[in-house]
Amino acid sequence: MKVYVHENGIIMSGKAWEIQAKLKKMQHSFDTMEQWVDSVHRTNSNPTRMASPTAQKKIGSSSYLRPIV
Repeated sequence: MKVYVHENGIIMSGKAWEIQAKLKKMQHSFDTMEQWVDSVHRTNSNPTRMASPTAQKKIGSSSYLRPIV
């Protein structure tokens, strides 16, 4: 999953369950997305690229690991 923060908003790319998990996690800290974007801009005036941890898979999903081709 990737999260891009811009001056006017954010772009989240990834699987639906990853985005839902990220939004639920942020819901505990912020009331609105606007507050989260503002806090990101205040704390990090010079953006750096950091990997975002992937959310955990749901129970019952396939544990079969597919090879990367």
